[in-house]
Amino acid sequence: MAEGAAGLPHLDAATLAPMIDPAKTALVVVDIQNDFAGPSGLLKRVGVDMTLAEAAIDRIEAIIPAARKAGATLAFMRVVTEPETDSDALKALYARKGRPGGQAICRTEDGGADYYRVSPEPGDIEIAKLLYDSFHGTDLEDQLRARGIDTLVMTGIATDCCVDATTRAGFHRGFHVFVVSDACASYEEDLHLGALKVLHKNCALLTTSDALVAAWSGAGPDSTQGAPQ
Repeated sequence: MAEGAAGLPHLDAATLAPMIDPAKTALVVVDIQNDFAGPSGLLKRVGVDMTLAEAAIDRIEAIIPAARKAGATLAFMRVVTEPETDSDALKALYARKGRPGGQAICRTEDGGADYYRVSPEPGDIEIAKLLYDSFHGTDLEDQLRARGIDTLVMTGIATDCCVDATTRAGFHRGFHVFVVSDACASYEEDLHLGALKVLHKNCALLTTSDALVAAWSGAGPDSTQGAPQ
């Protein structure tokens, strides 16, 4: 993990464990999809470096079985778009930036919206969304409330975009929100760090993948073990 992120306050496993009762907690996996992370996806094809994204997905792959074993709810978010669903505001924004057509991402017809390296199992929550906030225009809140969930553990891509928007929206709806800093990524490290700083300041607590897995396994390492590396 970047030195800057390591300097932010992170909860260790012992402190975290009583805050994330699996019966009331959902592990939220945001936008691990072909176009955002896959080797043949749109961002990779236009030259975006996927190193940081792949490292975060490695950690998400370790967290998911720990969450299932502990009995937490799994919730998978995806952007799923068609030309007719594109936001007029987004199209105008891209056009004004000199990038007309740049919003065409995570299409269903070319596999860009498909999951990459992770996938839900029967009984998991799945949300298809059009933009950044996983709550906007979806039934995510209703599904979480129906399961008695009051706590969200956030992972995914990108920290500064869809993870940020969903974290804020969850907090605004009264959920307790935790961000797993090394199981999230932006494509630029400074954006990742900046988003973590702002989320920690305003609406979330930070932890690490090792601390989260230990908290759910009951291992409870000390704060040194739980600190970002």
